[in-house]
Amino acid sequence: MAKVNRAQSTSPPDGGWGWMIVAGCFLVTICTRAVTRCISIFFVEFQTYFSQDYAQTAWIHSIVDCVTMLCAPLGSVVSNHLSCQVGIMLGGLLASTGLILGSFATSLKHLYLTLGVLTGLGFALCYSPAIAMVGKYFSRRKALAYGISMSGSGIGIFILAPVVQLLIEQFSWRGALLILGGFVLNLCVCGALMRPITLKEDRTTPEQKHVCRTQTQDFKRGSSYSTLTKEWVQTCLCGSLQQEYSFLLMSDFVVLGISVLFMAYGCSPLFVHLVPYALSVGVSHQQAAFLMSILGVIDIVGNITFGWLTDRRCLKDYQYVCYLFAVGLDGLCYLCLPMLQRFPLLVPFSCTFGYFDGAYVTLIPVVTAEIVGTTSLSSALGVVYFLHAVPYLVSPPIAGRPP
Repeated sequence: MAKVNRAQSTSPPDGGWGWMIVAGCFLVTICTRAVTRCISIFFVEFQTYFSQDYAQTAWIHSIVDCVTMLCAPLGSVVSNHLSCQVGIMLGGLLASTGLILGSFATSLKHLYLTLGVLTGLGFALCYSPAIAMVGKYFSRRKALAYGISMSGSGIGIFILAPVVQLLIEQFSWRGALLILGGFVLNLCVCGALMRPITLKEDRTTPEQKHVCRTQTQDFKRGSSYSTLTKEWVQTCLCGSLQQEYSFLLMSDFVVLGISVLFMAYGCSPLFVHLVPYALSVGVSHQQAAFLMSILGVIDIVGNITFGWLTDRRCLKDYQYVCYLFAVGLDGLCYLCLPMLQRFPLLVPFSCTFGYFDGAYVTLIPVVTAEIVGTTSLSSALGVVYFLHAVPYLVSPPIAGRPP
């Protein structure tokens, strides 16, 4: 039987096939995060066809975003115990199936299950494993590699938004969802690019192999299924979970998790409420839409340039501080927003917020990798993105409540 070839390396190669991993992760972020953002373009069509208000249709976006982050640890488990390639290909099939089935929807509840839950679950199997693979292939230029990878979200929105609108006009919302489902199948191609790599710190020690072999032999010799099997399963599960999630006891990771939790509550509502806020202070519809375009483009600039800057030797040892600096400046931008009630003042706000939003998004996996190392990176990213789930679900409605 032929075995899957694994790239052998004692340290991250910082290049070579790693750039194909970056390209694959770039496409994954387009097919997951950008497509998720573009779902809101269908809302007007859904409201008209199903005779529902904006609040009912907006739950579709909230569900797919929440399920993607809520099930991120599941994506890590699949990639750890099977392979990153299998996980991403399976996720691509599930996400595509959700979009295709959504094109046959007869009610909003149908869309909640297909476009929301099934597509979100598929995205969850793809997102964190693809990002973790970049961390395995890069060390010296890790922040730059992540910057390029994560910029796929902004570039994807910039390109897909007008394309999706054109598809809706030409083929109706059902045809557009069907075509989008075919596009998302490219996740299977992205999964095929994720060639496994074995680093020195990833290799199993002889002691671990001996323990596993002993447990297996004990299981085979067991005559009482109800007793020995239960003990063996408990031992294996506890040992596996302890090894994969031992980083949860690290103080640095706990601080990062708390930071991510509060950051997600604060930063996500702006993308939902910026346009309504601009309209409420007298900005025209075209100018309000232009603010979102600025936010998206500058977000891409922040992804790449801040990643490049933090890879410089003078900042390499201070990437955690740079992450906190970027989140802090986004918070300061929020504090200034109520005083900005004219278009000329909202433009620099969009530029500043967009830049540092792209900056901290790039540094989240970088900082996580520095804390937990590459061995537990996939599991750690699953937990980090899991912490985004509830804030993404509840913060936009909370922020939209009248005072």
